[in-house]
Amino acid sequence: MGKFLVRRLLQIIPVLFIISFIVFCLVFVAGDPVALMLPEDASQEDIEQLRESLGLNEPFHIQYLTYMAGLFTLDFGESFRYNESALPIVLERLPATIELAIAAMVIAIVIAIPLGIWSATKQNSPVDLLATGGSVLWKAMPNFWLGIMLILLFSVTFGWFPVSGRGTFMHLILPAITLGTGIAAEMTRLIRSSMLEILNQDYIRTARSKGIRDFFVINKHAFRNALIPVVTITALQTSTVVGGTLITETVFSWPGLGQLLIQAVNTRDMAIVQASVFVIAFIVILMNLLADIIYKVLDPRIKYN
Repeated sequence: MGKFLVRRLLQIIPVLFIISFIVFCLVFVAGDPVALMLPEDASQEDIEQLRESLGLNEPFHIQYLTYMAGLFTLDFGESFRYNESALPIVLERLPATIELAIAAMVIAIVIAIPLGIWSATKQNSPVDLLATGGSVLWKAMPNFWLGIMLILLFSVTFGWFPVSGRGTFMHLILPAITLGTGIAAEMTRLIRSSMLEILNQDYIRTARSKGIRDFFVINKHAFRNALIPVVTITALQTSTVVGGTLITETVFSWPGLGQLLIQAVNTRDMAIVQASVFVIAFIVILMNLLADIIYKVLDPRIKYN
């Protein structure tokens, strides 16, 4: 296990370098941000002078080598919009995104686990049809549409929750529901299918033949073994959650990393874009590593060679 973790940690380094190269290439071909930084009546001389001061007049390989040199010290450059180093700005917004992501995952787990188990134990019943149909419906709803509908209903019509912003627990509820319900829909279907497969195993029938109550058979024997694919999808949903926050944070004006990244893309603030994607990629990689560790805890038979 120790060797496996060391190997996985070492694999993070080339993956991050590949991601950084792809992001740099995309930002490079996106265009010159100098036009956005200067007024419309700026002279050509002013434009060239600013481009030279930012190093944007250099060839691609020179700009990339400069970027990589800064990457070793986690220096992604200076944001022209904020006139500050990019990474501290990104890290300042990160707690808000993590808060929203955790709240969304809690909502997804609270909904998906009991609903998935209940649906599997009541296969082909009205409860099962309602759960599976509801999960398909919720999964089909775009985040931005659901967020707007929640705002119109619970904020504008009833006035129960704030329309936007971050500050109190009430500000968190609608964005977390918007983000969490889509994840819950996918997790519910996976838990249901995983539980159905486990419930048909011989050891489950043996446990029931011994007179063990269904509650213990389902929760102690079946659900524990059904958790491994659930852990997989939860880890994979990390990227979905982070991607979902890009839209959700914009709809609810949530001051997190997603809103910052969209603003940076619109203004071609390259330093912020590169730092944001780097941080997001690092989080997703760590979550996948955590999933591998949880596999071992759930099933000691799993061996990492």
